[in-house]
Amino acid sequence: METSGNGMTNGRAAAAVVSGGIGCLSLGFFSTLGESSQAAGRILNFYNPVGNLTGKAIMSVVVWFISWAILDRIWKNKEVNFGKWCALALVMVGLGFLGTFPPFFDFIGQ
Repeated sequence: METSGNGMTNGRAAAAVVSGGIGCLSLGFFSTLGESSQAAGRILNFYNPVGNLTGKAIMSVVVWFISWAILDRIWKNKEVNFGKWCALALVMVGLGFLGTFPPFFDFIGQ
């Protein structure tokens, strides 16, 4: 749907919220990947004194920023179902948190 009758749209706000969820989900993904696979852990090690945390954080920020740019471009002049997209973003934040939880990535790595 394009703009509403009053000229106000919520697409840009929804893009910011959803991309935040995508960024959190990607942090959980990269955390699980880096901890459950030695090869991935080495690839994500961008700076030796810190270890693979650098790659996890940097890659998550890159995913967040790219997703925000894409969603903002797609939704900038649109009215979207904000509640539905916020609910999805909350699910992604929860899954991202789960991916950073040591018992979870230890279980996946077995």
